[in-house]
Amino acid sequence: MKFAFSTLGVPFLPVGEVVRLAGEHGYHGVELRASEEGPVHTGLSADERRAVVGQFADGGVAVLAVAGYAKVAAPGPDKPVLAEIEALLALAADLGASFVRVFPGGGDAGAAEADAAAARRLAAVAEVAEDLGVRVLLETHDSHRAGADIARVLGPVGHRWAGALWDVMHTWLAGEQPSETFPAVAPYLGYVQVKDIASAQDLTPLPLGSGVLPLAETVEVLSRAGWDGWLCWEYEKRWYEQAAELPPLLTPGREHLMRLLTESV
Repeated sequence: MKFAFSTLGVPFLPVGEVVRLAGEHGYHGVELRASEEGPVHTGLSADERRAVVGQFADGGVAVLAVAGYAKVAAPGPDKPVLAEIEALLALAADLGASFVRVFPGGGDAGAAEADAAAARRLAAVAEVAEDLGVRVLLETHDSHRAGADIARVLGPVGHRWAGALWDVMHTWLAGEQPSETFPAVAPYLGYVQVKDIASAQDLTPLPLGSGVLPLAETVEVLSRAGWDGWLCWEYEKRWYEQAAELPPLLTPGREHLMRLLTESV
């Protein structure tokens, strides 16, 4: 498996510094958070996009994904949601990323309505995703926390370029065990976000291995199935300012994941 980390843990750090951290701490790639408050977003010019590509190439680090905030199950018209996703896909293609992350965001909509909206919109952008060579991934999150929720949407879409992003915290909060989540998302799985927290009541990010999330079980399930994709550490420093700074935790975090992989063999 390959390791990445999300820039959510270092939300305002310039791209060059992010690349340096990844290289120094032994990470193969980075998940780039697409937000106007940070250095990477859909408003970047062509020259700015080429500069980002050059910095990653010089550092020998991959751009794993562009993490967007489009909500495919949200109530309302389709057109703005589709336009947002298409802009993210274009950015990801320009940066050489393999994936774009989107959220469900069903809110107060009924499950059937939210599922139908998400499936319709993902089907609409799947052809664009294929043309650009970037998979759009629906994350286990908010209204669709469980792997079973994501599978319920992606099954009717039936397009390889619309897939799943497994966030281990949200499936755990939904009451799913890794042995239940993986079979649900396996046909669609793009990559896996790992993290750790103190409890279901305290979601403040912790160093990997120091909280309650079933990371060992997740890695074991993936390894047993022969899955050889990306594990991406999403350390949510942006939303929890009291959390420890991420950079000193990067090497211990990677080493913890390596131990879990070794133990799962």
